[in-house]
Amino acid sequence: MLIGAYVNVVLLLLTLVMEVIVVCFLLSTLGRLPYQLEIAMLAIFSLICLYGTLASLANSIFRKELLPLGPPLLKATQEKADKTPPPPPCSIATSRKTSGLLSISKLLDAGGVCGIPTDTVYALAASCKHPQAIEKIYNIKDRPQEKPICICISNLEQLSTAKPPFSPLLWEFMRNVYPGGISCIVKKGEWLNRLGVGAAYNRVGTKESIMIRVPDHTVTAHLCNMTGPLAITSANPSGEPDSTHHDMVITRLGHKISGVLCDGESNEAVGSTVVNCLKIDEGTITIIREGCFPAAQVRHIFEKVKNSME
Repeated sequence: MLIGAYVNVVLLLLTLVMEVIVVCFLLSTLGRLPYQLEIAMLAIFSLICLYGTLASLANSIFRKELLPLGPPLLKATQEKADKTPPPPPCSIATSRKTSGLLSISKLLDAGGVCGIPTDTVYALAASCKHPQAIEKIYNIKDRPQEKPICICISNLEQLSTAKPPFSPLLWEFMRNVYPGGISCIVKKGEWLNRLGVGAAYNRVGTKESIMIRVPDHTVTAHLCNMTGPLAITSANPSGEPDSTHHDMVITRLGHKISGVLCDGESNEAVGSTVVNCLKIDEGTITIIREGCFPAAQVRHIFEKVKNSME
């Protein structure tokens, strides 16, 4: 009866009637119980058995409760404890709340590494105010040191405020591709200090060049406005596929990073298209990596811009 109370009402009633029948049999042998009462109890027992069998069979076949068996009258506290989800391996915030952006920006400002959404796939981000945090990204991903990390800014106006010595052709090309799923490689210079890269100057890009991302993503833009330029790279162990959902970032790297800004499914399945603009003034650009933005479309935009400048 105790086991039945932990399962469902039907099983509890079944065991209860069984106990009554046993008592009836004992009293019957002593001649102390009318024969009709035994018959009645056996009939009730048969009906409960029949109902329980049909209910269990129907519910199993259709995988939903067509015939109720009743809830357990006693619940194990251990079972409830087992259903409690384990705590996340890092700080989790939602992109749909301002408090989520604030919590992730505080972690980045404190020198942490966080997973963030972009207009392509999820990225690992570190503040350019903390070069040691950028170094952490290499360790977290097992990323080869010879692979440079790009910077992410909120908009092109933020870049123009730093007054880099870009040619009119380069400016016009960037106005046509930013914001979007394109990363442009340009020459490094003192303008990066005015942009806010400063301390991380030697930890982003190469000695002579830097790759710039301006994602077409409201959440990422707001975060960059709060933190300043961010050093970013795809949020996946080196050599493995990109992370296209925040759950993938948490599962694969959550135990190594400070937090994740959750934004659901990513907009793209691959990263940005990388364009080398170092020789743009000579009339050429080079597609280093074709990502979500088609290479043919990039070249078409460049030719259109170049022809309009001539």
